[in-house]
Amino acid sequence: MKRGQIRVEKEAEQSAHPAERELAGKVALVTGAGRGIGRSIALALAKMGAVVLVNYNGSRERALEVVAEIEKAGGHGEAIGCDVSDYEACGRMAEEIIRKHARLDILVNNAGITKDNLILRMTEAEFDKVLDTNLKGAFNTIRHLSRYFLKQRSGRIINISSVSGVTGNAGQANYSASKAGLIGLTKSVARELAGKGVCVNAVAPGFIETEMTSALTETVREKAIASIPMGRMGSGADVAGLVAFLAGKGSDYITGQVICVDGGMAM
Repeated sequence: MKRGQIRVEKEAEQSAHPAERELAGKVALVTGAGRGIGRSIALALAKMGAVVLVNYNGSRERALEVVAEIEKAGGHGEAIGCDVSDYEACGRMAEEIIRKHARLDILVNNAGITKDNLILRMTEAEFDKVLDTNLKGAFNTIRHLSRYFLKQRSGRIINISSVSGVTGNAGQANYSASKAGLIGLTKSVARELAGKGVCVNAVAPGFIETEMTSALTETVREKAIASIPMGRMGSGADVAGLVAFLAGKGSDYITGQVICVDGGMAM
């Protein structure tokens, strides 16, 4: 190998290293990060050097498994329990984060549930539960944590919406309404915080391979894939890659946007 070639390769290696760790010193909270898309996002942000707070409500064991994955890869993660639909609990979580870390730089509102039913059969409880977690949960975390972003005059808020919030979906009036509401919340908060150096964006995944989609019948899966121009479902990594970009320096001038990760499904 020639000396010049060695020098070029070393320079390339050095230039790649900072990009991989560009979130070093940053603290990120990912809600609902014990599995699925949330897990992928947590791992991606940790790989970039962020301290990742893995929020969970149901299973602490799963959250700790994600933390173990992060630490095995050389990163730093912590499990933090909180039902994001609980306004007061979110306030306590915010206080705990600031008390322990003195800052928060990235908030990813990923926690979400489904309770599908046709509108004529949907109960009030099914509608309320989904809205409370998917939409009000994001409001709760933003309400309690945005004050710290404003004090820092910097920050990233990334809300995980859905293609269902863009196009609607039969049998998911509650879910689609919650995700559409999340888009409106994103745009409103983006306008309020833009002048303080805080970027607020939404990511709208389509059909992504998760435990939730693995429960679909083969007929439903085939119908779903047929509606995707790219002819396949996406992966958690596809979504996490976009979230990582929006959390990094390359997105400094992007706010109030809704970006679909759906293989062309909603175009």
